[in-house]
Amino acid sequence: MGARLAATQARSAATALGHAADEIALLREEHRAEARIWLAFVAQAAVTEPLARPLRNSYAALQNLLARLIAEATENGPADEGAAPPTPQVEARTLLALADGLTSHVLIGHLTAEEAEGVLHTHLVGLGERLHAAHPRKAV
Repeated sequence: MGARLAATQARSAATALGHAADEIALLREEHRAEARIWLAFVAQAAVTEPLARPLRNSYAALQNLLARLIAEATENGPADEGAAPPTPQVEARTLLALADGLTSHVLIGHLTAEEAEGVLHTHLVGLGERLHAAHPRKAV
């Protein structure tokens, strides 16, 4: 993920966060084979502890990356009175679960890739609004 983010040359933490969520979700057609392999791996890890351990480590690393990006996006400026800043780990956990879960919804045909991208975009817009409310001088 770090290499993918470096390749995107994101101009802000918020932009990098969007790129990261998009990469995690594996929604594009060119990721379809990778998404199927990933889903099979996750299914096997659910019943095989030696596979589950590295998967938990991967998820923890992804969550920490997302939390770091969320924290960076909320660093500047005082919070609006009454606006609680987002908790980076909670927001990261939510975003990771959403992006990862959307992969399955697309693979089984419950959602099209475009619909899933819309869901992800709507969540990111809401997160951006919460970040902006907490720190209005920071552009997201």
